[in-house]
Amino acid sequence: MKDAPNIPLSTGCRDTPVLRERGQREVFCGLTGIIWLHRKMQDAFFLVVGSRTCAHLLQSAAGVMIFAEPRFGTAILEEKDLAGLADAHEELDREVARLLSRRPDIRQLFLVGSCPSEVIKLDLARAAERLTRVHAPQVRVVNFSGSGIETTFTQGEDACLAAQVPIMGDTDARELVVGGALPDVVEDQAKALLNDLGIDKVSFFPSRTADALPEIGPNTVFALTQPFLGDTHAALTRRGARHISAPFPFGEVGTTQWLAAVAAEFGVDQDLFDRVTAAPRARAQKAIAAHRETLAGKSVFFFPDSQLEVPLARFLVTECGMDALEIGTPYLHKALCGPDLDLIPQGPIISEGQDVDKQLDRALSANPDLTVCGLGLANPLEAQNLRTKWAIELVFTPVHFYEQAGDLAGLFSRPLRRSEMLHFEAAE
Repeated sequence: MKDAPNIPLSTGCRDTPVLRERGQREVFCGLTGIIWLHRKMQDAFFLVVGSRTCAHLLQSAAGVMIFAEPRFGTAILEEKDLAGLADAHEELDREVARLLSRRPDIRQLFLVGSCPSEVIKLDLARAAERLTRVHAPQVRVVNFSGSGIETTFTQGEDACLAAQVPIMGDTDARELVVGGALPDVVEDQAKALLNDLGIDKVSFFPSRTADALPEIGPNTVFALTQPFLGDTHAALTRRGARHISAPFPFGEVGTTQWLAAVAAEFGVDQDLFDRVTAAPRARAQKAIAAHRETLAGKSVFFFPDSQLEVPLARFLVTECGMDALEIGTPYLHKALCGPDLDLIPQGPIISEGQDVDKQLDRALSANPDLTVCGLGLANPLEAQNLRTKWAIELVFTPVHFYEQAGDLAGLFSRPLRRSEMLHFEAAE
C-alpha cells in the first residue's frame, strides 16, 4: 500500500530554526519513569540505589497504599556510604540477596542509579554483572541511570529500555518491534489492529515479562510510540534493526499515519487497510469533534517537560484547530519527531532545552489560552491568569491510538471549559 500523504516539508516546521537554550531548567527527575514501568513489567523489580529523598519521591509519586507491595524500592545510601566509610558494593549485595529471598517472583532486577550513587561513583554496571553471575539463571540483573543529574522526566524509560537491548537474543526472522511503554489495554488494541492488518509477528518493548523480551536481527523493523526514546532508537539500530519513521500515534491522523507507515513496510493491501481502520477512525474523529469546539482557535504554549511536546502540538494544531505559539521540548530528536514537525504549519517557535526565566517572559508576553507545563510552574502561571495543563498527566494517562483520541483531546479542553464555567459563575 502507499504511505499516507504528508504535508510537504516546505510548509512544515522540520527546517524551522531551533531556539536552543541552556539555562536553568524546571524538570522532573528521571526516576519518575519507574512509576509506570513497574506496572508494565510484571516480573521485574526496580531497586533505586539512592537517598531517602529518592525513596520519598517514588513513594509520593506512586501514591502506593500502605498494604501494597510494589515492584520498586530504594537501597538507602547512608552517611557512612557517602563518606566512603563502608563498602557500598558489599552492602548492595546483601540487600539484593535479602530482596530476592523475600520476593522469589522477581525474574529481572534493575539497579537504578541516582544522584547520590552517581556522585560517589558507585559502579552499578559492575554490580549488575556480578549479581547476574551470583543469581543466574533465576534472575537477570540490569542497570541504568535515573539520576536527575543525567536525565530528565521521561528519559528514565529511555535509559531502561536501552539497557535491555544488548541482552536481547539474536534472530533472522522478519518481525516488528513496537517500542515504548503503553498501558496493557492500549497495547492490546494496537496488537489487534496490527494483527487485523495481517502483521502477526509483533513484539512489544518493554515486554510484560522477562521471557517475552524481543529478539533482534537484520530483518527486524521497529516503530516507536514515544518520542523520548532516542537512546533506545540508537541501541536498536546498532543491533541491526531498522526504524520505521512516522508521526506518533496520537489522535486519528497520527494513528492512521503510524499504522500506514507500518502497513507499507509489510506490503499491506490498501483495501484491507481501509477496512480495518475505517470504524476506529470514525470513532476517533467523532470523539475529537466533541472537544474541537472548545479548542479550535485557541492558542497553546508548551514548556519543555516530557518530550511529548512536538507530537502533541501536531495533534492539537492539525486535529483540534489550535494555534501553537511555542513548542518547547527538553531534547529535539528530529530523527524521531521529524514526521510530526512536517505536519505542523510554520509559525510557532521551536525551542530545545530551557532558560526558565526567559521562557516565562515569552509565555507571559504571548498570553496563550492554554499553557502546558510542569507541576512547578502551574500554580505561578495560574496566578498570572494563564490556564495550565500539567504535562505529567499526558504521560500517566492512556492517550495513544484511536480509542484514546477523545480522552487525549479532553485533557486539553477540560482546563478551558473549567475556566469558562468559573468566569460564568463569577459573572452571575
